[in-house]
Amino acid sequence: MSYDHTQLILLAQGQPQGSPMLMIGYMGIFFVLMYFLLIRPQKLQAKKQKEMQDNLKSGASVVTRGGVVGTVQSVKENAVTVRSLESKFEVEKHAIERVISNNSDLKTDNK
Repeated sequence: MSYDHTQLILLAQGQPQGSPMLMIGYMGIFFVLMYFLLIRPQKLQAKKQKEMQDNLKSGASVVTRGGVVGTVQSVKENAVTVRSLESKFEVEKHAIERVISNNSDLKTDNK
């Protein structure tokens, strides 16, 4: 197989051999894949977190984002009053990380 000089120059320059539509198709597949791997799970988690915060009831044991464990005393529209040992404080609803059902739900690393 012999090449003339122009063919060798084109091969050396790396001229694209595929069609532009194929490249657009690959980009589309990439964006769909990123949506299902990154964006959608994050939206589902945020929705679940918001639902948990909206359904807070008095008497529930909670953990705040700061790591404080306490019991909900009262629930207002945007705030929650939490009692922890001898302290009583008010935090915004979005500061509640999770509701715990018993002490085994507390994640501690005692190694």
